[in-house]
Formats: sequence, C-alpha cells, structure tokens
Amino acid sequence: MDAPIDSTENTEQTAGGAPDHRPPTPLGKPLSRSDIQSEKNLAEFLVQMDNYAPIIPEALTDYYLAQAGFECSDVRIKRLLALATQKFISDVASDAFQYNRIRQQASREKKFHNKDRKTVLSMEDLTAALSEYGVNIKKPEYFS
Repeated sequence: MDAPIDSTENTEQTAGGAPDHRPPTPLGKPLSRSDIQSEKNLAEFLVQMDNYAPIIPEALTDYYLAQAGFECSDVRIKRLLALATQKFISDVASDAFQYNRIRQQASREKKFHNKDRKTVLSMEDLTAALSEYGVNIKKPEYFS
C-alpha cells in the first residue's frame, strides 16, 4: 500500500501561520505576488507576439541571427528581437533628426533664413546620434 500523501510537504508557512499555496520556483521557494504578475504579463506579451508582424522582415531577422550564431525555433522570440531592433533604429533616427534640427537652427542664426530646405540624414547627424548608444563611427580616410 502506498504511503499517504502529505499535502503540506511542498508548502511553507506564511507570516500568519497558514500554509503558503503559491506555485514553487525552480529553486523551491514560492513566487511572490509581483513575480506571479510579471509571469502573467510576460505570458500575455508572448501571446501578443504571435499576432504581431514586425516591420523588419523575418527573413532578414533570420539571416542576421544565423550570422551571429543564434539558433531559436520560437518565432515569438525572433519577433521580439526584430521589435527591439526596430525600436533601436527608430530611436537612432529620431536622435539624428534632433541633431539635424539643432544644426540647422545654428546655421540659420549665422546665415540667411531658408524655409524650403529639406531634411536630409547626414553622416554627421547619424554619427552624433549613434555615439549616444556607444556606437562610434569614423569616416575612413580618403586615399588617392
């Protein structure tokens, strides 16, 4: 005959003395309420990633992940990385645009006022924006 199952075997006592029925973590300790909420938020986010199509094509994401040696069969993780890349590119472009506006304002104060100028992404603005993120770009020297 099997031994009776002790229902309190994997539960700990709370401060009030009642058994703690929260799910255990891999280390055996129960999860806190904030941990449980974080797990629920992560699960909801991953479900949303199933329906999300990032701007960066999946083939491009797969190519660069393979070049980096990253192997993952979960499409949601690949989409999450594509989303993070999209956010990074968006932030850099926004910062470069701000640098361009600052540079144009400075040149307008020195010279004449020209409203018909188009905004162009220059290497100078892009270099300044990327330097904020720790990416240093230097123009190669020209050899004739």
